[in-house]
Amino acid sequence: MCAIMGYTGKDLPKEDLMVAFSKTISRGPDDTRIMPAGDGVLMFHRLAIMGIQPEGMQPFTHPDGSAVVCNGELYWFRKMKKDLESKGYTFQSGSDCELILPLWKEYGVEMFSMLDAEFAMILYDAPSGQFIAARDPIGIRPLYYGYSASGKIIFASEPKNLIGLTDKIMPFPPGHYYKDGKFTCYCDIAAVEKVCEDDVETICAKIHELLILAVEKRLDADVPVGFLLSGGLDSSLVCAIAAKLLGRPIETYAIGMSTDAIDLKYAKQVAEHIGSNHHEIYITEQDVLDALETVVYTLGTYDITTIRASMGMYLLCKAIHEQSDIRVLLTGEVSDELFGYKYTDFAPSPEEFQKEAQKRVRELHMYDVLRADRCISVNSLEARVPFGDLEFVKYVMSIDPAKKMNVYGKGKYLLRRAFEGDYLPQSILQREKAAFSDAVGHSMVDDLKAFAEKQYGDDWRQQAEKYAYHAKPFTKESLLYREIFEKYYPGQAGMVTDFWMPNKSWEGCDVDDPSARVLSNYGASGI
Repeated sequence: MCAIMGYTGKDLPKEDLMVAFSKTISRGPDDTRIMPAGDGVLMFHRLAIMGIQPEGMQPFTHPDGSAVVCNGELYWFRKMKKDLESKGYTFQSGSDCELILPLWKEYGVEMFSMLDAEFAMILYDAPSGQFIAARDPIGIRPLYYGYSASGKIIFASEPKNLIGLTDKIMPFPPGHYYKDGKFTCYCDIAAVEKVCEDDVETICAKIHELLILAVEKRLDADVPVGFLLSGGLDSSLVCAIAAKLLGRPIETYAIGMSTDAIDLKYAKQVAEHIGSNHHEIYITEQDVLDALETVVYTLGTYDITTIRASMGMYLLCKAIHEQSDIRVLLTGEVSDELFGYKYTDFAPSPEEFQKEAQKRVRELHMYDVLRADRCISVNSLEARVPFGDLEFVKYVMSIDPAKKMNVYGKGKYLLRRAFEGDYLPQSILQREKAAFSDAVGHSMVDDLKAFAEKQYGDDWRQQAEKYAYHAKPFTKESLLYREIFEKYYPGQAGMVTDFWMPNKSWEGCDVDDPSARVLSNYGASGI
């Protein structure tokens, strides 16, 4: 990961901007550069992944004075580079992001919809004197914005960079670019222009092909790559595909509570099957409680399920950073939003299933994708998400939702069937989904709830009223998280739409806890 920041005015003191930007130095500890751009400034913390030589340092500039900072990965960039070289452009580094300014000069805003990438960028166009910003269609790379007292817009990788510089912090909408003072959607990744009517065999073959391609392009790095392996279907598939593609042992990492971790045994089975160099990290109740405040500050959220699932992920990534030379991690996020959760088994119709999937994909940047980004980047690592591949997402979203619903007696049937064979043991391929926060150890969520219970008395509902301005806490646990959040991000709860919860309007989903553990169909998931 890297960190970017850009201010479009002159009135904020440079010292204040420097202090704000320093809050995300862990995203890019290798180098820092701050450069004037027109009436404003561009700022960059570097984590060197591609083109790791000094020439790959940003901001990249153009002879006409234009400049850009980008936190991103442009896949298949070498082909684009050859095309640009044939048009007379020259390059000084092996960095993929050096292509952005030439692409801008050639295509303007059309460039954004051409990119096969996950990115957040801020670009200063010298000829027009304008600042342009953009974010990838899923929001895998973070970007936030606000306005200074003088009304000038300011962009940054994380909300912590903007505290004290603006009254209201907002997430930059995924799939949009900012230009001429307004936001324009260049790609609604969840929209479906035409429903795919392929038969199941064709669908599974296409899923197989596209996911392998998605993993393959994310293995391209000039630094060591590792893999998070929970033992669930999604991360196991990513690891199995990578092992086949590379033809050598990969580095896999799993985490669990020292008492009752569910996933460690399954992760070990996968590791043995694919022949990886496997690493297990054990954590205790005290480790979790000690990290809680750090995790909430790191995430910039009060959402219950995001925080629960981040506890294990943060501690795992911390261990990876401390114990290895890994710099890139492939993860299994985004699969649930596409193929279904446990609660989407209760969808009353294909139309409702599709509407829920679209809602979840459009909100990913506030929940699971946010979790992966922050837990990984705060430990100076980069996240890559194969299930978030743009072509893969577009295809799966277009599949007739009647074929994606659980009408087969097994959730994610299409994905499981697509990888029948020797990729994974049958027990893993057919394993029921367990919530990550539970699978780290059922006791972890129970420990967090018990800790919250001790913090508040019977008047906790009155205490929660002070946060009624948005997403009022509804349990002691949610109040605990909200109070920590407000300590660091006072009055900024609107950055997150609401609590991540199952669709309460569906029969069987009107629950008071986001964990799939409370659903009647959880069953064997927790075994």
